[in-house]
Amino acid sequence: MGNLYAYKNSKKKNAKKVLVIAHMDEIGFMIDHINKQGFLNFQRVGGIDPRLLVSKKVVIGEDKIPGVIGAKPIHLQKRSEWKKPIPLSNLYIDIGASSEKDAKKVVSEGDFATFDTGFEIQEDTVSGKAFDDRAGCGVITEILKGLEENESYPVDIIAVFTVQEEVGLRGASVLAERVRPDYVLAFEGTTAGDVPDQEDRDQSPSTEMRKGPAITVMDRTTIGFRQLKVHIEKTADKYEIPYQYKRTVSGGTDIGVIHTQGGIPSIVISTPVRYIHAPRGIMATKDYENTVKLAIKTLKDFKEVL
Repeated sequence: MGNLYAYKNSKKKNAKKVLVIAHMDEIGFMIDHINKQGFLNFQRVGGIDPRLLVSKKVVIGEDKIPGVIGAKPIHLQKRSEWKKPIPLSNLYIDIGASSEKDAKKVVSEGDFATFDTGFEIQEDTVSGKAFDDRAGCGVITEILKGLEENESYPVDIIAVFTVQEEVGLRGASVLAERVRPDYVLAFEGTTAGDVPDQEDRDQSPSTEMRKGPAITVMDRTTIGFRQLKVHIEKTADKYEIPYQYKRTVSGGTDIGVIHTQGGIPSIVISTPVRYIHAPRGIMATKDYENTVKLAIKTLKDFKEVL
């Protein structure tokens, strides 16, 4: 499938196995047609709002051919078109080719495209693309290197960076039988909803930036294992790590297929990100740092769960 596996064994004999998981894939596009003028038609890979796409820079294929998502210019539109979102079928990628033959010198049907978005560091935030789930991948990387030389976790860590989460949790579907973990902790970048136009709510309908990592109680694919939830809460309180709860029950993660295969106790810890599944998102550095801290402390104190 393309999943990446890493292991960090405990010094404890017959230690329990904890699978920590995050997905490597990101949303994007697949080229499904090249027309006679050299423009590229595409399909979405993952959930993307078409209203965000016009004029966005993309790169295509392994050679990262640059392109721009285009549409009929406003000067050529009828007035009736101004009031309607542009249908996805009317969008295309322009690589500056003069013809179909010219375009096919560098691009083929079936090539993938992703947003061409740089990474920027602000005073207390970072912005960039694919924090869903580069945030989670970063957390797991820190778990693997987050101990002093002579320290070890009381559990065996199996870290898996999965593929194809955005198109149906496919990479995770092969995991449970292969690694047979005792527990699963998934790490995600999740929706921060503390933005305008929330119908005068006094709080975000999902999570909020700068309030710490979010524990998922329930989503569309799973209900968090209560014993793990309580352990994470106690760990956060013990080490004075701020945390919150993901309040929406929409969406899903890799553990949705893992826990149903083997009945494995599972839960998700997420870093809030504004504008996931968009060309650029924003994440508070403290939220990420506190997610890393909570993850490492949760695993170091995991003997209290067993």
